[in-house]
Amino acid sequence: MKTRRRGFTLVEVMVALLIMAVLATMAWQGVDGIVRARDISQAQMERTTRVNTVMAQWEQDLQSIYDSPVVPALSFDGATVRLARVAPGGVQMVAWSLQGGQWRRWTGPVVTRAAELLESWMRSRQLLGDEPEQLLLLEGVTEVQLYFYRGNGWSNAQSSGDVTPATAGASTQQREMLPEGARLALAFGGQRLVRDLLLSP
Repeated sequence: MKTRRRGFTLVEVMVALLIMAVLATMAWQGVDGIVRARDISQAQMERTTRVNTVMAQWEQDLQSIYDSPVVPALSFDGATVRLARVAPGGVQMVAWSLQGGQWRRWTGPVVTRAAELLESWMRSRQLLGDEPEQLLLLEGVTEVQLYFYRGNGWSNAQSSGDVTPATAGASTQQREMLPEGARLALAFGGQRLVRDLLLSP
């Protein structure tokens, strides 16, 4: 007597294919979720690294401020922070500015003469944003605010500070004294970053 082999019915095959399709969809969603989480984590890590690098440069600039009788050593006009800093071989003007949601850093040439420093300071007040010396630091920045620490308290950097006595041979009679500290407040990506720094005397 011959044994009749029984195959799969069409219904059984359809059910098996449906189960396999559901499992494949679940597996794909799991893999997709893992890839998305990895990409988000990578982007956040890169952003954090970039912000830390930018803040390190900011602190280095502030720690190298050159208190010059020719130009303001440190000033803020609501959009741009300008400072004169000691650089290898002389003095250099630096401008940190907010332009169209982009926070940029411009560096002037290293100079050794008062007239050259004054010229570089004047140029820092006429930046258009397309200068080759400008470096894009952060995107998506909506606000930059600077505060100075003077007389046991923080005040807006745009308010006037104490003045120093006139210096012999200086081009200006009086100039503002450097603050004891600076507080930078940045708003970007829905977050707010605040960094305080004491300035070297």
